Amino acid sequence: MTKVTKKQKSLDGKVEPMKLYKVDAAIELLKSLASTKFDETLEVAINLGVDPRHADQMVRGVVNLPKGTGKDVRVAVFARGAKADEATAAGAEVVGAEDLMEAIQGGKTDFDRVIATPDMMGIVGRLGKVLGPKGLMPNPKLGTVTMDVTKAVTDAKSGQVEFRVEKAGIIHAGIGKASFPAADLKANFDAFVDAIAKAKPAGAKGKYIQKVALSSTMGPGVKVDVSEMAGA
Repeated sequence: MTKVTKKQKSLDGKVEPMKLYKVDAAIELLKSLASTKFDETLEVAINLGVDPRHADQMVRGVVNLPKGTGKDVRVAVFARGAKADEATAAGAEVVGAEDLMEAIQGGKTDFDRVIATPDMMGIVGRLGKVLGPKGLMPNPKLGTVTMDVTKAVTDAKSGQVEFRVEKAGIIHAGIGKASFPAADLKANFDAFVDAIAKAKPAGAKGKYIQKVALSSTMGPGVKVDVSEMAGA
């Protein structure tokens, strides 16, 4: 028999498991149930009508959340010379070339985003087996292979979120902290869902956005009514 925690007991009856909540109501409910001990992250999970095993049904991209994520994002940049200085000035925590490659090969991956100038991809390419599974591999389509390292670092630190559909057709992302005003969380939610809708692949057939749920780090999942959303 599974032991019921005090937290689960306190939540019992607060969320109707079969109900489809309006976005505003879901956000307000999760904020009211959030822990007072630490600032929980509000997360969105979207079930899409795609099969990512097919190349024409892959959903991937980036979105700038207008109200930020509330998360301290650590950035590593592969660059040399003036571009390395630019990355450091923009606030990147780790900047390097071969030395950074060796550090990563040695197990150092304590960062959330990896950016590279195009001329560094020969070095970065050797790290595919390390960075790929962690979703950290720089990619031109995501703006993380670029000569404009200042913009890339600034975007990463100011609320840019990468998204990629998982094998089961689900996309997960944090859209802010429970301490954010409800209106800010709603603005971030809308921006994220809009980006997913615009990223609809050519191979997607039928209903694209099928289910949406919101949850907090320690809280329950709340089903959201998708009928009014773009792409639903």
